[in-house]
Amino acid sequence: MADSGVADARPAARQGKGAEQAQREESEAERADRRWNELMQEIRVAQTGVQILFGFLLSVAFTPAFGHLSHADRFIYITTVVLGATATGALIAPVPFHRLISGRSIKAQAVRWAARLIFIGLALLVATLTSALFLILRVATHDGFVPWLVGTVVAWYLACWVALPLWARHRYTTVAEEPAG
Repeated sequence: MADSGVADARPAARQGKGAEQAQREESEAERADRRWNELMQEIRVAQTGVQILFGFLLSVAFTPAFGHLSHADRFIYITTVVLGATATGALIAPVPFHRLISGRSIKAQAVRWAARLIFIGLALLVATLTSALFLILRVATHDGFVPWLVGTVVAWYLACWVALPLWARHRYTTVAEEPAG
């Protein structure tokens, strides 16, 4: 049984490509500015999280317990640090990208590249979180259930970050019909 509020909102949201731009009556430059600002708002959350995690990961090597890690755990740690560094780089990259191309009248292209970098950064963030969780639970418990627990958490990430947005996109939008050729 569908929620009546959702059902009422659905027809208005099911519009063809470009309908949002037409409704807003914005120029291509205004649209690029709006999309850039939206990307920067979205990225703030991910940047903060990955930077805190990366800072924590860097400090671990300087603790007394680090010397007691097994060879396998050190390998997992190094992998986690490298993933954290690459995620940080990808999530920060849109800012210097914008700074270096500013004033060149290519904001629409910058938005596309920034969106790609953010997507890559988020994928690397999932890998970093997975690796860090695996290492921490492996060191803390030494139990065989750790891979299953980590797998469950990864499934949760994918459900929240990928499956739900894709479902909502499918449910509440449609692609404009192509003209008959």
